[in-house]
Amino acid sequence: MSEIINTINSLKAGEVILYPTDTIWGIGCSALNESAIDKIFEIKQRPKEKKLILLASDIEMLHNYVGNIPEKLKALLNTSEEPISIIYSNAKNLASCLLGPDNSIAIRIPNNDFCREVIKGLGHPITSTSANISGQPIAKCFKEIQTPILKGVDYIVNLHQDETTLSKASKVARLEKDTIHFIRN
Repeated sequence: MSEIINTINSLKAGEVILYPTDTIWGIGCSALNESAIDKIFEIKQRPKEKKLILLASDIEMLHNYVGNIPEKLKALLNTSEEPISIIYSNAKNLASCLLGPDNSIAIRIPNNDFCREVIKGLGHPITSTSANISGQPIAKCFKEIQTPILKGVDYIVNLHQDETTLSKASKVARLEKDTIHFIRN
């Protein structure tokens, strides 16, 4: 699919993209490109203390950035029908600007073929944050995305723009040792 190739090429070129995910429309870039990450914070007018979620293609990729993943978490990720972003402690191999003060990172494996194929083609995670100005309502479909976001990104993925089905953000949980604590349901 050419849209996958175009998106991968944009990410490799250090561009910021606007793209559909398994939840809401997201703003993203290569998780290894600090200047593109900085641009996302500028576009969203978001304080850098509020970190971004990453999307990984699969559990195998996830291992490269978080180390040990308990079996019960793997089972949850493989069986959950709803998207779940997990906050992991002791992240590794990522730009420090993505990490929380405790070296943590939130990562989701999207249930979306387009996202997974883009991430696989890129070879590492991408960032994901809602397509809105920080503090403003979340755009639940493409038509709700504000003009400053549309003009601020470098590339807009040409898929699902006509869909009006309202989406919602993922659940968020924190992994502490072998225990999973839900923060946002």
